[in-house]
Amino acid sequence: MATTHHTQTLWPYGIVAAIILFAGYIIFFVTKAMRQDVDLVSKDYYAQEIAYQDQINKVRRTAAVGDVDVDYQPGKQAILMQLPAGFRGQKINGTISFFRPSDETLDVEVPLQLGRDQSQQVSIEALKPGHWRVRVNFSANQQAYFAENSITIQ
Repeated sequence: MATTHHTQTLWPYGIVAAIILFAGYIIFFVTKAMRQDVDLVSKDYYAQEIAYQDQINKVRRTAAVGDVDVDYQPGKQAILMQLPAGFRGQKINGTISFFRPSDETLDVEVPLQLGRDQSQQVSIEALKPGHWRVRVNFSANQQAYFAENSITIQ
């Protein structure tokens, strides 16, 4: 009497199990990704776009009148900010902002107080050495203007 041995291989079960585990893995990450909150567009996108266009207009308006010079004077620990001659005789209000890209807590803002020659000297002794952006925001004759320069304080 011959007995037949039925040896069953486990390969088909292993392959099916691997496919099920892989599908479960994919489903887990897809559901995790779907629940992730991604804000590519801000809630007030339209208002920000208008503000950005206003900023572009300010820069263009300033460039049309002339360059705002920001001269770093390391010996005096000061900057000399000079408005273009086209602003002579106009009432000008505004601010000079020292913006530190690496640390916003170091940012400083001073009021614009121009002399007769349309210039202002600002002490920078309190500013730490490094890269700074000097932003001049001002208005004259109900028109807004803006200029930005970079300096490196040593």
